[in-house]
Amino acid sequence: MDSVDKSMLYKLALSHLPGMRLVLAQQILETVSSPEEFFKLDKTDLIHLFKSESKLFEISLRTKMLEDVRKELEWIHENNVRPLYFTDEDYPDRLLQCDDSPVMVFVCGKPNLNPKYVISIVGTRKATPYGIGFINKLIEDLHSGLSDLLIVSGLAYGIDVTAHKAALNNNIPTVGVLAHGLNQIYPSQHRSVAKEMLKNDGGLLTDYFHDAQIHQGNFLARNRIVAAMSDATIVAESAIKGGAMFTARLASGYGRDVFALPGRITDKFSEGTNSLIRNNIASVITSAEDLISSMMWTPDKTEGDQQQMFDAPDLSENEQKVIDLINIAGEIDTPTVARALAISIPQAMRIMSDMEFDGHITAYPGGTYRLP
Repeated sequence: MDSVDKSMLYKLALSHLPGMRLVLAQQILETVSSPEEFFKLDKTDLIHLFKSESKLFEISLRTKMLEDVRKELEWIHENNVRPLYFTDEDYPDRLLQCDDSPVMVFVCGKPNLNPKYVISIVGTRKATPYGIGFINKLIEDLHSGLSDLLIVSGLAYGIDVTAHKAALNNNIPTVGVLAHGLNQIYPSQHRSVAKEMLKNDGGLLTDYFHDAQIHQGNFLARNRIVAAMSDATIVAESAIKGGAMFTARLASGYGRDVFALPGRITDKFSEGTNSLIRNNIASVITSAEDLISSMMWTPDKTEGDQQQMFDAPDLSENEQKVIDLINIAGEIDTPTVARALAISIPQAMRIMSDMEFDGHITAYPGGTYRLP
């Protein structure tokens, strides 16, 4: 075994000791000089150095871990997987800001995990045309305004795979964070999407060994990576309970910006997003402009592209948001406008009346409005 493999062997072993997280690994390496030293010292020496006892100091545990990771290291080499240790330059630097991030991640493909902008998009597995339309328009417009952008999601049904596909359609790199090892794709129906992601400078990322089995708890653990490795998390649609709601709360706890697409109070998969907005966990998002302005990002595409994306000189800011909402949903009512714009219903009624009078929207039976 050469020196590179030997070093990686000990890094792999340290990263997968029971209960190991970033903050603990950092504490260990402040006391010993390297992962190799941690595994070679006997239990008595470790107790003396750390001035405490730990199950991690047991020789039997450390020996077994080294044996286990030898097999994993062979699989990594045979399958061209890129292991990224937390001190590596290519390790996602946003993960370093969160104490419970993994010590090592495994990457299939060659995505840049440290671009200028990283956005996570999550939501229900039972996406509706409303949520799908919003994601497609959002990513198309982000592509028009931002370069060096990465879209992150979980490769699940519904909103996740919609985000990945929209990124591919707009030639934006996208990464799927998996809740299992890299020897499989779950759900298997998304293998073709995963292959296209790899071809488009994107990839797959996990902190699980290749043969780790799928367990329900893995998905919640996976969501911490989705939340932590991005600048902002967008929840497109969600019921009041679900993985997307968990991800949103994680992101908020990490100090990340969270955005949610508002919807009608009668829609099951808007209950969660409306709740996030109501409880001040998420800001309202109806367009790419909402995200870019809230994040105080400066669009870095050409001036002509920016104007094509945002310019509507005959509409006020609120009126433009109404148009954006109708473009996504097809039609909209006054209470939804009030929630989306964070204004009272009487104020929303005045905006809709003015827009109808000016010919920008048309009223339909049932109190709904559509584009002319």
